[in-house]
Amino acid sequence: MGEIVNLRQARKRRKRDDDAATAEANRLKHGRTLAERKVQQAEETARDAHLDAHRLTSEADE
Repeated sequence: MGEIVNLRQARKRRKRDDDAATAEANRLKHGRTLAERKVQQAEETARDAHLDAHRLTSEADE
């Protein structure tokens, strides 16, 4: 005989799985947190300032 399935539990399990898949898609779609974006922006700014400080010729000379 086949396995007895509680339809209510199966429906809830399927909804949880669908919700988890939707949440994962949203995380990929919307990216990072505000704190992560600010940290990356600060790192880029510091890197650009460091490179500009070591530039041999200024942009105005060109």
